[in-house]
Amino acid sequence: MTDSVRLVCPCLFGLESVLAGEVRRMGMHDVTVSDGRVCFSGGTQAIARANVALRTAERVQILLGEFPAETFDQLFEGVAALPLEDWIGSRDAFPVKGWSISSKLKSIPDCQSIVKKAAAKRLGRRYGAQWLEETGAVHQIQFTILKDRVSILLDTSGTPLHKRGYRPAANPAPIKETLAAGIADLARVREHTMLIDPCCGSGTLLIEGALKALRVPPGLRRRFAAENWGCIPAQVWKDARQEGYDSICREGRFRGWGFDIDPKSAELVHANASRAGVDSRIRCKTSDLRNFIAPDKPFVLLANPPYGERMGDQRSAEEICRVMGKAFTPKKGRTYAIISPNDHFEELFGRKAQKRRKLYNGMLKCQLYLFF
Repeated sequence: MTDSVRLVCPCLFGLESVLAGEVRRMGMHDVTVSDGRVCFSGGTQAIARANVALRTAERVQILLGEFPAETFDQLFEGVAALPLEDWIGSRDAFPVKGWSISSKLKSIPDCQSIVKKAAAKRLGRRYGAQWLEETGAVHQIQFTILKDRVSILLDTSGTPLHKRGYRPAANPAPIKETLAAGIADLARVREHTMLIDPCCGSGTLLIEGALKALRVPPGLRRRFAAENWGCIPAQVWKDARQEGYDSICREGRFRGWGFDIDPKSAELVHANASRAGVDSRIRCKTSDLRNFIAPDKPFVLLANPPYGERMGDQRSAEEICRVMGKAFTPKKGRTYAIISPNDHFEELFGRKAQKRRKLYNGMLKCQLYLFF
């Protein structure tokens, strides 16, 4: 195992600059940004710190190698040449998954089989074994093939990073935790922010806003696949978590206020906030958006209103946009950040946003409209 490797963090499209900012603030080196991912260099400490602390990354992966391949023989030889034994032990499991786009190697099952056979051959030779039992820790191998260029990666996260662990139950169509964290960043939520979500659902925007404002690392309360790897000392993970605990801003005056027309939301929000450790900073009440009255104090408002995917719901969703435009009055010290897939949102809302950012909520293309 080398002291420094190339690490890859995939993210939702539109959040690349947000994630890159996080990585740079952590002091990582050789940061590069491309569509849907951020790469940087580091050792085992960087692997642990990134898993524990990054808010908008979906995973932390080790880039084992890249090479061109237009045939299965080239794919096999390319994988067999990689130093897999630096990370994968003689008894460890190494399942394979991946994808291929705009490449001559189109069959995913065939590519999967070739990568597996090549990895087994490499490891078998290194460990002097004709058969690998794969009863140990899981080392998920990921291959990507784009325009005949292969990347072989090793996933260190296991369960995706957006699954923080505080939201076992959620309202229909919840926003992804990593997307909510990105929105909080773009809306400039800080340690002294009064944060409002007028249609809060299960509270994801409020909770991610609180975690960011108070500098609580989102991975403090969960475990990661690489914690079971024999090649990474347990102390590395302890140090990363201790660094995370030490970074928490306990003096911040952050407060989150949530409102939702569903009377079950308040109970759900508080249960989720309690699991996230920020329940003392968040309050939620049952209220109709039409009754929203902006407080006199400066605040940041984040909203993920219903999108209305069915025709009847769509008319209702458009009416909500009009209601928000009337209720969310502009004034110094007020920031409104609203995510919507509706191309006519600004027309319905009644004014132009100062900034717009294309984001994806799952597979749905949206715009984040920012009014400062």
